[in-house]
Amino acid sequence: MTASTIVLLITAFSTALITGLFYSYSCSVNPGLAKLADREYLLAMQSINRAILNPVFFASFMGTLLLLPLSAWLMYKQPGANGFVLILLALLVYGAGVWGVTMAGNVPLNEALDKFNIAAADADAIKQQRISFEKPWNRLHTIRTLATVISLILVLIACVTRYPAPEK
Repeated sequence: MTASTIVLLITAFSTALITGLFYSYSCSVNPGLAKLADREYLLAMQSINRAILNPVFFASFMGTLLLLPLSAWLMYKQPGANGFVLILLALLVYGAGVWGVTMAGNVPLNEALDKFNIAAADADAIKQQRISFEKPWNRLHTIRTLATVISLILVLIACVTRYPAPEK
């Protein structure tokens, strides 16, 4: 097993981890939170948004962003290896659809929510905050989820088609 193969497998694993995180939010966390009353919803999202800022999350979220170009470069440098274009596409989808959407959309929404003082707000302000947060955040999250799924599929195809089949 070569170093480039190991890096590609770590890239696939990292991409799968972040895909699983976003997928699980879409399937269970977001639908569960949607059933909460406005105040409890906002408190839960504040807590989740603070808790996710940890080294384990950053390792997969940022690690994938670093590993995809490294894998693409290693694949490009290796004669006879297929998959460079697939990894490059995965990088573009991940970079724009996951990292870009998160930084330009979800993070500003999270920061605005974090600054919102729920304890000092009345019911109308709490309701308005939820309206301005929940649907945009979930819409952006759906884009991130689809982008991670597409990126993962491209990386996995690159893994299994890395070298041409031997001629018979």
